[in-house]
Amino acid sequence: MAEQAAANFWIKRDDLRTTKIVETPIPGADGLQPGEVLFKVEDFAFTANNITYAAFGEAMKYWDFFPADEGWGRVPVWGFGDVLASNAEGVAAGERFYGYFPMSTHFVAQAVRVSDAGFFDGAANRAELSPVYNNYLRVTADPGYDAAREAEQSLLRPLFTTSFLIDDFLDDNQFFEASTVVLSSASSKTSLGLAQVLSSRSANKPRVIGLTSKGNTAFVEGVGYYDDVVAYDDIASISVEGNVAFVDMAGDANVRAAIHNHFAERLTCSCAVGGTHWEQGGGADNLPGAQPTFFFAPSQIQKRNKDWGAEALQAKIAKAWAAFLASVDGWMKVERSGGLDVTKQVYLDVLEGKVAPESGKIISLWKI
Repeated sequence: MAEQAAANFWIKRDDLRTTKIVETPIPGADGLQPGEVLFKVEDFAFTANNITYAAFGEAMKYWDFFPADEGWGRVPVWGFGDVLASNAEGVAAGERFYGYFPMSTHFVAQAVRVSDAGFFDGAANRAELSPVYNNYLRVTADPGYDAAREAEQSLLRPLFTTSFLIDDFLDDNQFFEASTVVLSSASSKTSLGLAQVLSSRSANKPRVIGLTSKGNTAFVEGVGYYDDVVAYDDIASISVEGNVAFVDMAGDANVRAAIHNHFAERLTCSCAVGGTHWEQGGGADNLPGAQPTFFFAPSQIQKRNKDWGAEALQAKIAKAWAAFLASVDGWMKVERSGGLDVTKQVYLDVLEGKVAPESGKIISLWKI
């Protein structure tokens, strides 16, 4: 890699298996424009959630966060960055931040709304995007930060926030009069977080059923968050009374159709969240039961910010996060790796579903 150049991992938008490394110049400390902050992207988590970002990159505007050339995209990731240089008042070189980064060695942010807690990236291309993703948290001011648990924060905190908000969305709608909640891709970290929250409820506690592949059944059962674990091929065997809510993390048209056809009019909610089965997407028309609708976490955040206030919402999430974090050591194994070739291999392994469900991948474009 040339000196004063950043390495960036790009993905072909219409063929997610095609990738390339692109070098781009980075400014020196004296080349930063007013308000700009130069980060070294230290490391980041890579999970099935990032495949969802790519699979829904156009529809949900995930490609818009970090622009690339026509036909190419940069998958956003959650991780940590150190400030190498700053021309933004209130942000100093050497500070560490947690936030939404590109898969790159370096990143230049336009710091606005700087506070003790951190700042927002005010780049023009992000102006119309959800502010939830534009917030960079100063670790020294983050009450949820633990230096020894950075990996768990990158891997699970953004996913768990979605898990919490889905539970809140269901509760806010009286669980759509359902007494059972079925989750697809039950081994995914977002599903595991949601199952833990649902199973920990003191009131309105539903029966929680996890759908997974036969190969992951033993793992999902061992985690202990689900009342029942069912293989995809055995959906027709599910026998429960009352109405059912379906939270679809897989985005697999065949699984969706099987659930809708099995429960029919007893399916009172069909909530699409992710795309872990990204190649089997599509086909949501003319199914019995509730019309599939997409869940967008920032919309629920905005609603609860109005209902409760942002501080109260964050306090509720933090309390639930602490309980979830205390339970994950029994099933998650953090695996660190670094380098350009390794990054590509981890990306492809996650894309193809070859990563064990207990694995938590932390990667860096820097060699470690």
